Amino acid sequence: MEPEVRAALAAIPQLAGSDPDRLACERLGGLTNRVYRVGDWCLRLPGQGTEAYIDRNVEAVNARAAAEAGVSPELAFVDPSSGVMLTRFVPGAVTMTSELFRSRTGSAERAGALFRRLHDGAGQFAFRFELFAMIDNYLKVLAELRAELPAGYHDTVAEAGVVRRALSVRSWPLAPCHCDPLCENFLDAGERMWLVDWEYSGMNDPMWDLGDLSVEAGFDAGQEEALLQGYFGGDAGATDRGRMVIYKAMCDLLWTLWGLIQHANRNPADHFWAYSLNRFERCKALMAEPQFARHLAVVSAA
Repeated sequence: MEPEVRAALAAIPQLAGSDPDRLACERLGGLTNRVYRVGDWCLRLPGQGTEAYIDRNVEAVNARAAAEAGVSPELAFVDPSSGVMLTRFVPGAVTMTSELFRSRTGSAERAGALFRRLHDGAGQFAFRFELFAMIDNYLKVLAELRAELPAGYHDTVAEAGVVRRALSVRSWPLAPCHCDPLCENFLDAGERMWLVDWEYSGMNDPMWDLGDLSVEAGFDAGQEEALLQGYFGGDAGATDRGRMVIYKAMCDLLWTLWGLIQHANRNPADHFWAYSLNRFERCKALMAEPQFARHLAVVSAA
């Protein structure tokens, strides 16, 4: 067992008196953080440099609310000062991937239903997820790191001004949102799903969660319809659908910068420069499609 894992376990009251050497320890996934299965629990240790852009106090509040709403596994311990978190391990649940979303029957519908339970049942989250404010903040972090940006990034942010204006035509209803629905943040047991990792969670337009998952999982038109059916229990309205498509492009615009921060911090978990370029190119391609302009027009007219 790694010394840092041993030290974290020793500081958790729920494990007081346990012999760490008797707890089977297995390294699990994680792009920025380190996650371990320790006996019946999952231990999360924060990644290097995450304190520059993650508010651990906000995360703790929202993770508790999500667990109480039954959309996240039991939260046993969280220390915002260190970022250490302990949650219940869910036996029999599969960590999802884009491939599993394609192959596991009904998974898109289950994800939609899970989002609905979150948005309707988790109450009031701490923090307001502000897309363009977060872009500005990430750009500030990158400037401090003296990091390189892809060519044309600032031009695309300027072009996204039309999106900002479309979304500002009225106050869209806010809900407690995950805001970072990577496929790997979904645990699927077949009849129900759970969501984990609440680092970016906050009050947001609920259509962000659906649009972001569609991008992360690479959903085709049929899977998007299944996601929307699972969420709405029927057909989605044109305005809801339009916001979802708009956010598909905007999440790529935002997470491009997140990947660049990982690259600048030399995170070895992935090739983050390529990750960022891929997301940026996908954002530009979607914004250039005729259907994107049509969705913008629908949302602007709402």
